[in-house]
Amino acid sequence: MKKVILFISVMMLLLSSCGEYNKLLKSQDADLKYSYAKKYFNQKKYVKAATLLEEVVTYFRGRTEAEESLYLLAQSYYGQKDYITASSYFTTYYNTYPKGEFTELARFYAAYGLYLDSPDPRLDQTQTHESIRQFLLYMEYYPQSERAAQAQDILFELQEKLANKDYLAAKLYYNLGTYMGNNYLACVITADNALKSYPDTKYREDLIYLMVAAKYELATVSIEERLQGRYREVVDEYYNYVNEFPEGKYVKQVKKYFEYANNKIEKNY
Repeated sequence: MKKVILFISVMMLLLSSCGEYNKLLKSQDADLKYSYAKKYFNQKKYVKAATLLEEVVTYFRGRTEAEESLYLLAQSYYGQKDYITASSYFTTYYNTYPKGEFTELARFYAAYGLYLDSPDPRLDQTQTHESIRQFLLYMEYYPQSERAAQAQDILFELQEKLANKDYLAAKLYYNLGTYMGNNYLACVITADNALKSYPDTKYREDLIYLMVAAKYELATVSIEERLQGRYREVVDEYYNYVNEFPEGKYVKQVKKYFEYANNKIEKNY
């Protein structure tokens, strides 16, 4: 019996709450809506808070509540884990209020939300690039902030993700070989660009190895007129690798490429 009474009480409370919210949606009283929006926000009912704030933000333009309501709207979407929408509103906030009360936080969360939403490196990295851009702006404006070190660490993490994406792409080109064209050249170009963009990446050794291997394969499928030039490129890339990684994990393999290419060069003299 007690369970039945408890269930009925809970249902009545929920119906009362829904009725209250529905009345608010129909109300023309922006101040009342704002008051309840803050109440819902504090209760972590972010969907309800965002719905009400979307209505009052426009109404409050030019009023003292405008700044806070816009920031709370951004945080309401952040609380829902809708990071793209949240970032958009955070960006709107700091552009509208460049010296506002919440400007530093808005700049940080505009970047941080996109970082949380950054996809697997094999997928499109538009959000990752935008997060990096936002973090760079944050550090430019607040280099001494207590969040600056965290922002720097996240920047390195995001750049490593982009380096990983390039490494995976270069590796894929290498594995495709001559399927539907010569993919070894694409492998070399992709790996070389990655090394230029992310010189300190943890994938550096792997990328340089791919360049040696791909250049070796390029030589084996080259026309006669290009053979000697291709073999010399293999030798040059071999030295790049062993000078940087004399005890690297690919030393044995790149040495085989070098010996083969060097032997081909010597035979031409």
